[in-house]
Amino acid sequence: MMSRRILHVDLDAFFCSVEEILDPDLLGKAFVVGGRPDGRGVVASASYAARAYGIRSAMPTAQAMRLAPNLIILPGRHGVYGEHSKKVMTFLREVAPIMQQISIDEAFLDVSTDLRAGAILAREWQKEIKERFKLPTSWGIAGNKLVAKIATEIGKPGGLVRVSPGEEAEFLAPLPVEMLWGVGPKTKDRLAQLNVYTIGDLAMIPEVKLRSHFGAVGLELASRARGEDTSEVREGGEPRSMSAERTFARDLTRRADLHKALLQMSEEVGRRLRREGLAGRTIRLKIRWPDFSTHTRQLKLAQPTDHDGEIFTQAQKLLGSIWKEGQPVRLLGVGVADLGMPWRQLGLFDREQDQARRLQEALDDIRSRFGPKSVRRAGGLKNPDPPREDQNP
Repeated sequence: MMSRRILHVDLDAFFCSVEEILDPDLLGKAFVVGGRPDGRGVVASASYAARAYGIRSAMPTAQAMRLAPNLIILPGRHGVYGEHSKKVMTFLREVAPIMQQISIDEAFLDVSTDLRAGAILAREWQKEIKERFKLPTSWGIAGNKLVAKIATEIGKPGGLVRVSPGEEAEFLAPLPVEMLWGVGPKTKDRLAQLNVYTIGDLAMIPEVKLRSHFGAVGLELASRARGEDTSEVREGGEPRSMSAERTFARDLTRRADLHKALLQMSEEVGRRLRREGLAGRTIRLKIRWPDFSTHTRQLKLAQPTDHDGEIFTQAQKLLGSIWKEGQPVRLLGVGVADLGMPWRQLGLFDREQDQARRLQEALDDIRSRFGPKSVRRAGGLKNPDPPREDQNP
């Protein structure tokens, strides 16, 4: 079975980061977004300068003022924060094979089917979010959601922490037990009575003892302490488009290299469409030059497609409409939009189309069983891209 690669992303001090975009004079200052101190107001978000005073989210604002008398307090602008969140989440939904938003500032991404290493993807998307949306992010990479989220917490702010397969328990062991899902203040106190203060301490407690103290929940806690989690990243809502893109280690200038990248991305998008039972009528191309200027082109098909070859053919046409021989390319992307249920118009070429579909289904089956690299179209095996693009962790 193909191992999972899960990314967790968190927008650092999100409300405060948006306020710093709107008012750059706030940069480096101790301020919070929250309620007034003369009432029952609490801190919704604290800048990192404020956190240096010990100020945290959910702290009463009056207490925060005692810790930092010159603290700046801003009222929340949740509509504005929502607009900034939507831009980032839309970007992540378009570039990741599977994306699950879990709050206004957090998401899980399942990149198991992407050919690139999880760390390469996280670094690329972290940089892109900073450049495009001016927002800092922290990332965690692991084989499951539980460990990926904790890795993000360890790396804040602005970090990127990867936990290799098989190292989950070792990574978790020295961390405070309250970092584990399901360990709130009451459970933490009850565990302290058993001399359990770290996740490693919890992992060492016999399951029989945990069950006697916590019932079935004790067995679940023991499993989590070992870094075990089988929960899936689940998409929410109907996707309006699916895409894949690559930022190259060095600019590409050869047609053959660009076509190879287009083919790999077309296969990835097609595979995701078929897995979700979707097809699209609009093919999109995204291209970025070395000066970071970015352009898009698109065309509409007569009928929806989920076929790699069709996506690749149309993407080649779009590339030819904007790219000139020898022109350096920093980033390339392929997408399919106007998604809906697959359908096709019956005609003289049904037999040929059915043969192509059966071949595609056979390729999908092989890749699902042995991984996305197990079989590739010939065009994807020639003229290798620069190093790092096809490495997995």
